[in-house]
Amino acid sequence: MLLNFFDTLRSQGLPVTFSELSVLITALEKHLAFADMEQFYYLSRGCMVKDEKNFDKFDRAFKAHFTELEKLEDFIEALIPEDWLRSEFMKTLTEEEKAQIETLGGLEKLIETFKKRLEEQKERHEGGSKWIGTGGTSPFGNNGYNPEGIRVGGEGGGRSAVKVWDRRDFKDLDDSIELGTRNIKMALRRLRKFARTGAEDELDLDDTIRSTAHNGGMLDIKMVPERHNSVKVLLLFDVGGSMDPYVRTCEELFSAARIEFKHMEYFYFHNFIYDGLWRNNEMRYDEVIPTHDLLRKYSKDYKVIFVGDAAMATYEITHSGGSIDFMNREPGANWLNRITETFDKAVWLNPTPKDYWKHTHSTKIIQELMEDRMYPLTLKGMEEAMGYLSK
Repeated sequence: MLLNFFDTLRSQGLPVTFSELSVLITALEKHLAFADMEQFYYLSRGCMVKDEKNFDKFDRAFKAHFTELEKLEDFIEALIPEDWLRSEFMKTLTEEEKAQIETLGGLEKLIETFKKRLEEQKERHEGGSKWIGTGGTSPFGNNGYNPEGIRVGGEGGGRSAVKVWDRRDFKDLDDSIELGTRNIKMALRRLRKFARTGAEDELDLDDTIRSTAHNGGMLDIKMVPERHNSVKVLLLFDVGGSMDPYVRTCEELFSAARIEFKHMEYFYFHNFIYDGLWRNNEMRYDEVIPTHDLLRKYSKDYKVIFVGDAAMATYEITHSGGSIDFMNREPGANWLNRITETFDKAVWLNPTPKDYWKHTHSTKIIQELMEDRMYPLTLKGMEEAMGYLSK
């Protein structure tokens, strides 16, 4: 069963290995989860999943695998050996509960009767004292009462919680979905290089202890500059037109980047890069910043991140005068090439789902110009882009 469970996880895209499976088997041998599906869920997730972005994939795989175990005996035999289960089950009972089971002929008789009624019963049953169903006083079923009973399926009358794997609490961390405020910072973490700069306003505890010890116990406080992410970033956003549906995502990306990067500059463009950019979108026709200034002002170690859907007429990329806003003297492709040649690393983040890229000719052209460094604006795409920029 565990091997089938392992295969299901792999089929759902989880990067699990036999090492994680071995840890889970060891944990089960130590009885860290016993005859409780929810306990097994948390235990197996803790053993098999090493990155929270895969929690939702795990939930889907867990449901897909265990909904296939339709019979109670399948689940019992799959999870733990039958003789061990019976032995452990009897240990948990009080003398009174053992006596109640004996009134039905003992545990073996109870299980045998249960299996027989499963075979005989052909339809759903509610109430009553014999058939397996809900309510009633039959020893087999759900939401009823019998002190010598076996619960079958559903939720007990004393519990109302939905299965945790059905809730999918972590679906917004799935690395295939579009980004949100909660997970953008997670993706940006890969682009980090810390350095201590500025005023010495942070306590250096280790150096303070060391210096105080050397001074015979006289307190000698040592301060150091605060650690900052020293990576320098240029963010270039496409705004207006077909980018309007992605305004919220771009705002969230911009907000997260401003927090994450101390050295960050941003500019706007419409559809494609030409000889002018702007910082204030409302004044984009009046306060144009020459693209040449950007090439001269910022050092080549700045990481350039274009954000745009890459959807436009092809002539906007390939021809002079192709811009829909003003007369561009050179093709936009020339300006993109200048930027990628001036700075060491550049990527293009595309908020359009990747499956649609092949249907837009302009997207294919930009992919070629970027030498395939175009990534979807998802958690996985962001991580891949940041991974390239951090090399």
